[in-house]
Amino acid sequence: MSDHPGLAAWHAYMAGGGGPQALRDLLAADAVFHSPVVHTPQEGADKVFTYLHAASQVLGGENFRYLREIADGDQAMLEFQSELDGIQINGVDIIRWNADGRIADFKVMVRPLKAINKVWEKMTTMLAAQEAARSG
Repeated sequence: MSDHPGLAAWHAYMAGGGGPQALRDLLAADAVFHSPVVHTPQEGADKVFTYLHAASQVLGGENFRYLREIADGDQAMLEFQSELDGIQINGVDIIRWNADGRIADFKVMVRPLKAINKVWEKMTTMLAAQEAARSG
């Protein structure tokens, strides 16, 4: 495991540490998120927060675990597995940090196809619920 402080902070967040504010604190203002189901990159800390927070709610929890990681300097690739509605999900988080140690770029890749479809379904529901809560 890398000793990069950003990677340690990411693992702490995924383990349930610090809540939403911990995630916000990890993101660079100009962060970019690449979704496995949305074609265009999502740019800016607010959009990246929305997607990563929803993803951590959908994929995280007792079924989520990182299987291995490859880290080098300011970037890391983390292979994960989870389960949604009986569907096994295998994926990769590719993270790059900026010079300030904040997440500058985050890409998620997921397999197999039925897992992508399930993630899309659950993420659509979670993002809609988050938007409804913000709109009040």
